[in-house]
Amino acid sequence: MTLRVAIADDSALLRRGLAALLEAEGMTVVCEAGDAGELLSCVDRERPDAAVVDIRMPPGYASEGIEAAREIRRRHPDTGVLLLSQYVETENAMSLFAGDGAASSGLDGAKGLGYLLKERVSDVDDFLDALRRVAAGGTAVDPDLVSRLVSRPQEGRQGGEDLSTREREVLELMAEGRTNQAISRCLFLGERTVEAHIRSIFVKFNLRPEPEDHRRVLAVLSYLRSGGGHRAAH
Repeated sequence: MTLRVAIADDSALLRRGLAALLEAEGMTVVCEAGDAGELLSCVDRERPDAAVVDIRMPPGYASEGIEAAREIRRRHPDTGVLLLSQYVETENAMSLFAGDGAASSGLDGAKGLGYLLKERVSDVDDFLDALRRVAAGGTAVDPDLVSRLVSRPQEGRQGGEDLSTREREVLELMAEGRTNQAISRCLFLGERTVEAHIRSIFVKFNLRPEPEDHRRVLAVLSYLRSGGGHRAAH
């Protein structure tokens, strides 16, 4: 099935570049919007599988993209939203991951939602993988966002401060959507060792038994929300 995508960014050059990339991959770009209003009209009309949305758009260049994403998730919960940002902006983005504006909260609020730095677009394979995952109802969190947050202790964090260095490395790769096999290859560890680290992460975040893919997402989001969601890195 051909993936249908809406693109929203105030830069015509970036919109055109993204559209060319996606079309070269066999996807259909249903619209290229320059602001939040155009985007919402397009999504209402076309009902795309996913929308790629810049966080900062006209007129205020503040959180227009966040608000548009929140509205898309309210009106069309089956449309995945992949947010792009020039900088790590945690507070508003993490409010979406927490479930604000979605039909439900908690884990369901993270389904079909992604957050990437714009520099990630240059890594075409990673960007396309994140977009496809979000369109399919999965979650994508930029590894740089996780890395900057897990690399420093933060006051008030619960669970995360107990992670070992290796567990933090595993958590960062989990945020990228990597499988246990992929994590094993990246860190040169046996799969059973990776599984043990992941179980330990689940325990430290007090995550109840659920399907493992759900708990993987929750582990990442629990870490971000428990302290990282209130400070932005520039």
